[in-house]
Amino acid sequence: MKCIYFFSLVFISILFFSCGDENKKQDPNHKFTNALIDETSPYLLQHAHNPVDWKPWSQDALDQAKKENKLVLVSIGYSSCHWCHVMEEETFEDEEIAKMMNENFVSIKVDREERPDVDQVYMTALQLLQGNGGWPLNVITLPNGKPLYGGTYHTKEQWNKVLLDVSRLYNENPEKANEYADRLAEGIQEVNLIQPVTDFEELTQEVLATSVSLWKSAWDEEWGGNTGREKFMLPSNLDFLLDYAVLTNDTATKEYVALTLDKMALGGVYDHVGGGFFRYSTDSFWKVPHFEKMLYDNAQLISLYSKAYKLFKKPMYKKVVLETIAFLEREMKRAEGGYYAAIDADSEGEEGKYYVWTKEELQQLLGEDYELFAAYYTITEAEVWEHGNYVLHRSLDDASFIKNHKFTVSDLEAMKKRSVNALLKARESRIRPRTDDKILSSWNALLINGYADAYKAFGNPEFLERAEAIFDFLKTESFKNNILIHSYKEGGRRTEGFLEDYAFLVNASLNLYGTTLSEKYLVFAQNLHQKTRAEFADKTSGMYRYNKGNSLISKIIKTDDGVLPSPNAVMAHNLFQLGHINYDKDALKEAKSMLSSMISSVKENPANYARWEKLLLHTTYPYFEMAVVGQKAPGIMKDLNARHIPNTLIVGSTQDSDLPLFKNRFDAEDTYIYVCQNSTCKLPVNTIDEAMRQLQNF
Repeated sequence: MKCIYFFSLVFISILFFSCGDENKKQDPNHKFTNALIDETSPYLLQHAHNPVDWKPWSQDALDQAKKENKLVLVSIGYSSCHWCHVMEEETFEDEEIAKMMNENFVSIKVDREERPDVDQVYMTALQLLQGNGGWPLNVITLPNGKPLYGGTYHTKEQWNKVLLDVSRLYNENPEKANEYADRLAEGIQEVNLIQPVTDFEELTQEVLATSVSLWKSAWDEEWGGNTGREKFMLPSNLDFLLDYAVLTNDTATKEYVALTLDKMALGGVYDHVGGGFFRYSTDSFWKVPHFEKMLYDNAQLISLYSKAYKLFKKPMYKKVVLETIAFLEREMKRAEGGYYAAIDADSEGEEGKYYVWTKEELQQLLGEDYELFAAYYTITEAEVWEHGNYVLHRSLDDASFIKNHKFTVSDLEAMKKRSVNALLKARESRIRPRTDDKILSSWNALLINGYADAYKAFGNPEFLERAEAIFDFLKTESFKNNILIHSYKEGGRRTEGFLEDYAFLVNASLNLYGTTLSEKYLVFAQNLHQKTRAEFADKTSGMYRYNKGNSLISKIIKTDDGVLPSPNAVMAHNLFQLGHINYDKDALKEAKSMLSSMISSVKENPANYARWEKLLLHTTYPYFEMAVVGQKAPGIMKDLNARHIPNTLIVGSTQDSDLPLFKNRFDAEDTYIYVCQNSTCKLPVNTIDEAMRQLQNF
């Protein structure tokens, strides 16, 4: 905290103190063309005709800054970011601003989805300066990459002042600028320091209960999610809390999870016409979203709602999963394989225009169905959004709505089907938002889990086929010469993968192994896991670095969850799972050591470390292995996976195997279920009911 306070004071003092290369290609249709024209990232290409002499992130650009003794301006965003578009139009397309930037800075544009490592470093700087962050992320650095200034969206006037102030400081007081940048860089390094812990004394149920109790104070008991002006869908949090509630018989937590899932599915943050979830809610009622659609959100929410369905059996949860899958197949799947990264929030220069409706449009399109539709989706004068538009959302689930309005289930379903089809057809005639067609390995790995988990919950074989197809695509197109790349696009640069790519794909491969019983997925997971450990391990912290190289101003040890789970926490889970599959005590010990290092963070800020808390749940409550061995294993596994059984590894084999859980247990004449804990197993049984009784009375 002292570091942050110091940075804030110096940052204030900076403001108080002040109170190109030729274009590589010329396009006759555009006045300006910069070096981004050679990129394949949709976000970078959006800026290729700015008057700013943008360059992609590269060592050459940094070397140019050193040679010319210029400050570096790093602007980070992504293709579906609304405020990135606004700042481009207001500021980066302005020729006077561009002239100042070109004369005094080396300006670099970064797609945060292509280079999340660069984004992580400079987002840390911004959070140290301001306590929070967002995109667009704009930082000004010394030629060596150490940051002097950080901010997000700026108006043209604000940006002009920032450029003048920081340039003046650097030119008139370079010693002060260097001292400040050094201290901020040290602060970034300190954030990424993790103290390894060798004892496991704090891995207790009491620590877990205390962290959840602290977390509860931030829960919105009326609308679900956390209290605050905005609401984010955080699947890792709800996934952990669901298991915690069941294992501890915590009724309040279980009800909170169900409330949150209900409100998300009813709210405008869910696309009631096309399926799938938008990025987050701009209000505390899940009503009006930011209209980006991200693959990582929808992949994880498929997993979450599938899992929740197994416990709660709510038809709405199944509907959400099926509609979200239909959306992905229709709008985000690449014909040759893989799934795209995102769909923009804006179309025709307006956020959400593709998704919202006026009352008059609805009346014209729906005819006699309008009155019932309007009641169902809350089309009232009090709910109008902007420019007379409505964001479709619901205030009641189907059972309550039918009871209040005295309609039959069949009448309601028929109306919904007719209306949604009419609106979807009308929407398709509109100008679509842009699609970011990068295929990111880590996000596609999350979708492997999504489809595998949907298969477990609902038994639809197509879902498992799609999970395996994504795996095959990544293995064929994104895994070359034993190297996993981060982002695939035909003709694009093949940037080496980051820790999240490796860890998430190992995790997905283990999920496929547990779902299909095919040892090829286990072998792949084991080999990729060992490669990850060899190339990303950080001996100082006992954790894993976010990237392999050391070209940035600080190494990155990413331990907290955000919209994506912590890659280090996923690594620890992989170690834990492989430890149980292989009876590998060293892997289990490493997982517990990583977890022990995070206990202080878990206790202080549980909402940001849910994936670690789930591992703490595995560690402090009984953890079981259920091994199904024999010719009928696939059918038994399918039935087991359709149940919500927390803290249990479920694996199966239809043949003789040397894996510890199966060794010497195969019987060609019969199929047995072995329930084990800490390498100790109960006598084998033939039925799921018997196995569940053993599990409950181990």
